[in-house]
Amino acid sequence: MNRLCSTAFAFALAVSAGAAAMAQVPVRAAGDPGPPLSGYPRSALRAPTPAELKTAAYVRDVIYGHRDGMALTYDVFKPVKNANGALVVNMVSAGWNSSWAPPEERQARYQALIDKGFTVVALYHASAPRFQVPDAVADVRLGMRHIKLHAADYGADPKRIGVWGASAGGHLALVAGMMADDGNSGAANPLERSGNRISAVVAYFPPTDLAALLQGRPKAGAINFDDKLFASVSPILSVDARDPPTLILHGDADRGVPPAQSEAMHAALDKVGVENRLKMFAGADHDFYVKGDPAKTDAYATDAMKEMVAWFESHLRK
Repeated sequence: MNRLCSTAFAFALAVSAGAAAMAQVPVRAAGDPGPPLSGYPRSALRAPTPAELKTAAYVRDVIYGHRDGMALTYDVFKPVKNANGALVVNMVSAGWNSSWAPPEERQARYQALIDKGFTVVALYHASAPRFQVPDAVADVRLGMRHIKLHAADYGADPKRIGVWGASAGGHLALVAGMMADDGNSGAANPLERSGNRISAVVAYFPPTDLAALLQGRPKAGAINFDDKLFASVSPILSVDARDPPTLILHGDADRGVPPAQSEAMHAALDKVGVENRLKMFAGADHDFYVKGDPAKTDAYATDAMKEMVAWFESHLRK
């Protein structure tokens, strides 16, 4: 994820809306460290210890496609011991900006999953501001095909794959779940012939209906695309009974992505009978931030991570 998730996502929206932007970055109180990166607890926002670095082996810079001559990649974190055969993909995206970092710098963010035996993949997409939301959607859908096709190479079961992301990454996690398919046998790209259905989704404070969120905003950065494409990148419009079990976590005071976005997805999944749960965090803004209360912010972020790990343990482990 980007260095400042809430800033990046707020920028993607606020620039487009000018001074009256809905998604303003929360102002910090004195002594308040501000919103945590992508809703991570502080314990995950640090360099991994030497002991933790020994718990995972990396498969670096796996190329799953190309865009404008540039490689699209992901990194794999394989548990050294007690691998459970399941795999969780993290959508590395903040404001639809997908910022690469060495695996050694990201591992602490995934340690809670690695410690439970999950293989983790950090998936990158073509990034804003050069590329827009539809590009990111196409990239992650392609990336999920590659990951599923090669899951066994990483010691994982292609039938036990989950996806997780926050904010723009949460949107892309829902894209991976709700917009999955069984492949197109007539596709020119052989990879497009492979399916990308998954078995579980966790989304933190995700955009779900891009028309409701962005309609009428001036075009800039990641959202500088034709309004006619809103439907094609809105996972709420692809909900059906084949969708995977989905957990959504959201602050009920979120100014970056209104809670109504998650509430609508929860209702849509309920309507078609898909197992899902929506958990709201009282008084939390974007990134689970509670202004002036860093202890509560961190408690919410810690709780969210525990909920995420538990969801994948429940739905991906044999």
